[in-house]
Amino acid sequence: MPHITLSLWPYMELQKTITLCLFSVYLLSVTPLMSYANPAIKAPHTNTTLTQHSIDVQVMQKLLALENQYGGRIGLSLMNTQNNSAIHYRASERFPLASTFKVMAVAAMLKESESQPQLLAKKIAYTEQEVKDSGYAPITSKHLKTGMTIEALCAAALQFSDNAAVNLLMQQLGGPDEVTAFARHIGDTQFNLTRWEPQLNLVYPGETQDTTTPNAMSLSLQKLVLGDILQKPQRDKLKNWLINNTTGDTKIRAMVPSTWIIGDKTGSGRFGATNDIAVLWPPKYNPFILSVYYVQQDIDAKNNNKIIREVTRSLLDIININEENSK
Repeated sequence: MPHITLSLWPYMELQKTITLCLFSVYLLSVTPLMSYANPAIKAPHTNTTLTQHSIDVQVMQKLLALENQYGGRIGLSLMNTQNNSAIHYRASERFPLASTFKVMAVAAMLKESESQPQLLAKKIAYTEQEVKDSGYAPITSKHLKTGMTIEALCAAALQFSDNAAVNLLMQQLGGPDEVTAFARHIGDTQFNLTRWEPQLNLVYPGETQDTTTPNAMSLSLQKLVLGDILQKPQRDKLKNWLINNTTGDTKIRAMVPSTWIIGDKTGSGRFGATNDIAVLWPPKYNPFILSVYYVQQDIDAKNNNKIIREVTRSLLDIININEENSK
């Protein structure tokens, strides 16, 4: 199968135009490129006229157009747990983790609690300086006098993306390296957390610290939320915290039908890093795992939630998963 490197970043505008023109011609003759010959994504009443090739081409064309419009790189991994098929786009390229790492940190703590039944009830005291240094602490800032239990810190980290909460959890675990060690334990060789909040949110182009790949994150999310890495009580807590996340209403959640259940974790950082990872439960159907990462060229670029919505909408439109087709 021919291989194409789809990186438009950091080439100049002229190179982008040439690349797009050449690629448009090349698409007429190549075999499916994006999903590495995986079976076509299938969903309830999916439009069966869409072959894997046509899905691949449509998704690739749409994401290339979005990259050309907004600049930067989009990384995508959509997994169908019904048949283990997938759609990938830059899925093996590295992107800044930003706050999506909090899923792994909380899962590591939940794993510890399996052998320490009282761990989640342990009360953690912390200082006002720790809260200030974290950069974002909407929940921990309200409990300076009383402290918080580890379970409450887990909820704050996932549902409100509280930086101080996840830093306190990592202190208990032994630091960011221990979160990466947990990722290795579950088979994730790409997750690479090295720093604390908020320093981890500045990742320069080419750096590997505090990065992951969309494919690796989708696989890990599947194992943690749907697999048996965690025992059922711990797994249910993780799932419920993700479902009750409050930070994702302008990202993937905004484009998913209201009858679907969604659990997600967002992230944002410098260079306009904008991320969302999610488990999607359509009615009466096996879940999908969707990881979308986006990063730009300028260190001061603004975060772009709109591109996450557009990627999600394009995916749902192309593979024809919508309310009308699920009736």
